[in-house]
Amino acid sequence: MRAWQVRHPGPIDSGPLELVELDEPTFGDHEIAVAVSACGVCRTDLHIAEGDLPPHRTSVVPGHEVVGRVVAVGRAVRRFAVGDRVGIAWLRHTCGRCRFCLRGDENLCIDPRFTGWDADGGYAEQAVVDEAYAYTLPEGFDDLHAAPLLCAGIIGYRALKRCRVRPGGRLGIYGFGGSAHIAAQVAVAQGLEVHVMTRGERARELARSLGAASTQGAYDEPPVPLDAAILFAPVGDLVPVALAALDRGGRLAVAGIHLSDVPVLDYRRHLFQEREVASVTANTRADGREFLDIAARIGIETTVTPYPLERADAALSDLAAGRVDGAAVLEVGAAG
Repeated sequence: MRAWQVRHPGPIDSGPLELVELDEPTFGDHEIAVAVSACGVCRTDLHIAEGDLPPHRTSVVPGHEVVGRVVAVGRAVRRFAVGDRVGIAWLRHTCGRCRFCLRGDENLCIDPRFTGWDADGGYAEQAVVDEAYAYTLPEGFDDLHAAPLLCAGIIGYRALKRCRVRPGGRLGIYGFGGSAHIAAQVAVAQGLEVHVMTRGERARELARSLGAASTQGAYDEPPVPLDAAILFAPVGDLVPVALAALDRGGRLAVAGIHLSDVPVLDYRRHLFQEREVASVTANTRADGREFLDIAARIGIETTVTPYPLERADAALSDLAAGRVDGAAVLEVGAAG
């Protein structure tokens, strides 16, 4: 099968990925084999390719927004059958025994594994996952438009929950790519007033079309004090900018797995009056199920830019340069 591997992590324009031929993956008793039809291109894939995230596995196949059909099942599989449409997301294993798993915070598990980092992902014609970590996808989304829901959507939803913004509150969004354009729709559906700060007029146009109350440049001040904000851009320089835009008691959620260095903060300007900073670490499977139900109920519109599998490296390069509207998605096999 065709697959992309991260052979030499480094700047995306240096060619860290290589398109290769691999044997079809083997699967265990509790695992399902999936013929990939589409795979979203996430900024985390870019961080893995460029080495911002230390490699967990040599020559790993990236991609963790995987949509496809089950083509084979292990002998102990009960949830899925051959022919079912499923999604494979970032979180693919937790220990189930540590104090975090036992209290319901499996996203903080001390022995987790992740798709496209610890195990091969969806930049390939087939992928494998334990059935317990696969998702049933809602009807109403074709494969291309379902793919971004599996990380961009789930993580954006987790970030929105971490904001703890009350109904009717003012939410700021910094950066407006694949995850942000989905989270904004959930926020609007919840009755929040959304203000978007991002580079690029096309991204601002998309934000306005999805119900944003205002849009401006990434470093600009929003027109009103914010009750909460989410930082999607992996730019540490924006942390003090976002904190300065918060009203008293406001909370900033940093959604990325990687962030460039944060400048020195001024306590009175950025943190005093009970302003807070919270990080977002992966998600629980419950988060995923909740979000997919919401996506179906409110009719989330995912804006996608499709690329053939052969151009996965170009998709990552375009993502790095800010040339992607919404979410980039690889077309791998026959779409459903």
